[in-house]
Amino acid sequence: MVIVGAVAGVTGVAIGLLALRNARGAVEECLDVLARRAAVEVVVDTKAIRDVAVYRYDALEEMTGRLSFSVALINGLGDGIVLTSINGRTETRTYVRPVRGGKGQQPLSPEEEQAVRAARLGLGPEIEASLASGGSWLRPSNR
Repeated sequence: MVIVGAVAGVTGVAIGLLALRNARGAVEECLDVLARRAAVEVVVDTKAIRDVAVYRYDALEEMTGRLSFSVALINGLGDGIVLTSINGRTETRTYVRPVRGGKGQQPLSPEEEQAVRAARLGLGPEIEASLASGGSWLRPSNR
């Protein structure tokens, strides 16, 4: 009876050690999966365009309907471009100005500055100006 008890005890310990080894392997595998997933999620390309805003306005008195616009395309570093299209009855003019660190490398028009500011603040994709207290402020468009 003692021998049977000893064999059962040794068998139980062996099974326990095998289960412990399998559990440690499963934990290590889960940690590896989590580490790979975290590495993928942490990698964000700061140079990719991520902030976009379109600012529509009436640039010319002869044209209404907010057909002129400025589009800011900015990355996580604040670098990018502002594309502006001024639309009239007989012609359209298009301009592109570079942006570095959230500031225009060339002087920006007030509308272009509004588009860059809205993009940096995440107010896009389309924003509109409203007058408040004599100045303009930005709000997301419902259009």
